[in-house]
Amino acid sequence: MRYTNVLLFSEGFGTGHTQAAYALAEGLQRMHPDIHCRVIELGNLLNPTVGPLILSAYRKTVSTRPRLVGMLYRSQYKKSLNRLTRLALHRIFYAQAKKLIEQLQPDLIICTHPFPNAVVSRLKRQGLNIPLYTMITDYDAHGTWVNPEVDEYLVPTPHVKQMLILKDIPSSYIHVTGMPVHPKFWVAEEREQLQYELRLHSMPTVLIMGGGWGLVFNKHLLSKLASRANDIQLVFCMGQNDKLVSNMREDSNFQHPNIHVLSHRDDIHKLMDVSDLLITKPGGMTCAEGAAKGIPMLFYEPIPGQEEVNSHFFVSEGYAEILDSTEVMDKWLHLLSDQYDIVRDQREHAARRRSVHLEPDHCALQVMGLLNRDRIEEHNEEPVPLAALQP
Repeated sequence: MRYTNVLLFSEGFGTGHTQAAYALAEGLQRMHPDIHCRVIELGNLLNPTVGPLILSAYRKTVSTRPRLVGMLYRSQYKKSLNRLTRLALHRIFYAQAKKLIEQLQPDLIICTHPFPNAVVSRLKRQGLNIPLYTMITDYDAHGTWVNPEVDEYLVPTPHVKQMLILKDIPSSYIHVTGMPVHPKFWVAEEREQLQYELRLHSMPTVLIMGGGWGLVFNKHLLSKLASRANDIQLVFCMGQNDKLVSNMREDSNFQHPNIHVLSHRDDIHKLMDVSDLLITKPGGMTCAEGAAKGIPMLFYEPIPGQEEVNSHFFVSEGYAEILDSTEVMDKWLHLLSDQYDIVRDQREHAARRRSVHLEPDHCALQVMGLLNRDRIEEHNEEPVPLAALQP
């Protein structure tokens, strides 16, 4: 195999980009153990003092001024990062990127965030001779993803491919791989066993996720949910927002045997399997994972920009609704408490009609196919059938 050492670069602006990198790495390694993948948040590694400060400022802006984030997203929508911006990124945050790449000696670089993608593109223009794959980790094609030095684009949907074609990217360079989903999400586990393992009750269950950063939900929404705890189990997963978790656990409104307030978890796949409805911010990875599990989703206050685009896609595909009124919440709480069979049937129907690019192992299979293709072209070897790569 040509690509034995695969280096995946991401950044921590939101948790989804890095989750996507890890998901793809785990999927490739499961399909072919001889592939060695390494995931690095490049800016944090190279600039451990300034990097976290910038991420903290970005996180605060997302939490307190989401409209500003949306305005910046739209104002730069059609623009690639120009040479001056690339140079500034390189000198301020990524000055040691070339040395790091030379030390690690990857056969292939895959970027799941526009910033390292722009930096590696700049290094390729200066002579770096390593193939660069760009994996777009939202259901949109913002201009900052686009660089002429990119060898292949990996996109989540045919629509995103068409958007790149309109940006003058040749169709042959764009591959509809779907979004990478961690192998933990590929297979559903037995519900009753999970309920016992997670110490949850056997009853209709709503999973409420604040994203990796634990963004705060409206107090009215939280109180309305808590008021239904007698007949609906509530699992709040508030990510890294330890202060919010502590406050909720001390709040008498949430001190009920059917209410569970959790911080960051590594077993979200199990929580999705044991739940009947997901209320969440529409980050690209969370949406993909929810679709992999077939769980109905309600999207809460999408951040203007990529979250809005993500939500539009999954609503149009029939996997979600926008939680924009009390009527939407009341409808689902009524279904869960009084017409539970309808919710279970809808979930099974969603899994049966899922588009191929939303299949949970589709991305790893497609990328594995690209690596297999390159091995054939370089060595004139016989291809490995994709069926043989499936776990």
